Amino acid sequence: MMYRLVFTQVLRRFDAEAVHHRTVRGLALVARLPLLKRLLHRALAPHDPALRITAFGVHFPGPLGLAAGFDKDAACAEAVAALGFSHVEVGTITAHAQPGNPRPRLFRLVRERAVVNRMGFNNAGAPAAARRLRRTRGVPAVVGVNIGKTKVVPESEAAADYVTSAKELAPSADYLVVNVSSPNTPGLRDLQAVSLLRPLLTAVKEVCDSTPRRTPLLVKIAPDLADDDVDAVADLALELGLDGIIATNTTIAHDGPTGGLSGRPLKARSLEVLRRLRARVGDRLTLVSVGGVEDVDDVWERLLAGATLVQGYTGWIYGGPLWASRIHRQLSRRIRRHRLTSITAIIGRTAPADSRRTDPGSGEIGRATSGSAATDRTDPGSGEIGRAAPDSAEAGRTVSDDSR
Repeated sequence: MMYRLVFTQVLRRFDAEAVHHRTVRGLALVARLPLLKRLLHRALAPHDPALRITAFGVHFPGPLGLAAGFDKDAACAEAVAALGFSHVEVGTITAHAQPGNPRPRLFRLVRERAVVNRMGFNNAGAPAAARRLRRTRGVPAVVGVNIGKTKVVPESEAAADYVTSAKELAPSADYLVVNVSSPNTPGLRDLQAVSLLRPLLTAVKEVCDSTPRRTPLLVKIAPDLADDDVDAVADLALELGLDGIIATNTTIAHDGPTGGLSGRPLKARSLEVLRRLRARVGDRLTLVSVGGVEDVDDVWERLLAGATLVQGYTGWIYGGPLWASRIHRQLSRRIRRHRLTSITAIIGRTAPADSRRTDPGSGEIGRATSGSAATDRTDPGSGEIGRAAPDSAEAGRTVSDDSR
């Protein structure tokens, strides 16, 4: 309630991008204060063992993470994690620094609880982000890295451009995401065509497979893809042995300012794409659902539909700084109301069977029912947060705060 008052009476009166930059700078300062960061993490981060999820060899303390687009230069990931997010996807980062598109380029649609951006991958470049990512982490934080194409690089050199970023960033990332779905870089979405996407993903995967602990690789797709193209990308991801798909990016199917729209209006299509992907690939790929996630019901519904992880960003803007922490607490209560021992028990419970093979699955747990019980399908394990190493359960790059 207090944040809603501050947002409506103060924040919305300021330029959206100016508020964004001030927020990032403030969180970057928190990330440099070990004691404050540790206290915030202890109070707000998800600690309930029933929320733990292991996906592509990485231990997550809960299902809800921050989508790419907020921390474009890996400046404040630890502080964001301390506010209650189970993981933070930084970026989009390009091989070379670039200023992005001209301002204004970020717009709030408050009535629709949406945001339109045409940022254009503004960032300081892969080498600068890599230096930040190599620093040891003072609190447990799963940090994914989202990479995109440098604007001035032609389509014929796109694969090499992504490989340059991957070589810089994959060794320090808990997972890597190839972004070919932003509407704000001319020609980028053309790379979603399988004929262009196959050599690009193959080249980046070779880099990820060569890192000391093999960095998991995912691809992020647009909500505006035709259903047949969604199927084609899913089949390609299986063929190449990718670790997962993130669905979806922002949409251009709207009547607002030019750019990609995120938030409530994207909810239905994002869920539709998730269900289609789950029907196509079953549990053979990790599906990460993003787009229109506003509350605990949305997170619950995405998990039921087959997402292993869920991400939000616009929901955080309108929900306030404690948004992720609040949702994780609500998920804990809901799990116990359903008499479950792990949130993994609900993943895919309402999803259709894999269209390419038989998927057992049984039972249904509705979004908000209170009396049903189900058998726990998966043991989340007891690993620490971060990359799972063969000889250590340590949290990714996490060590004591005073080493930073």
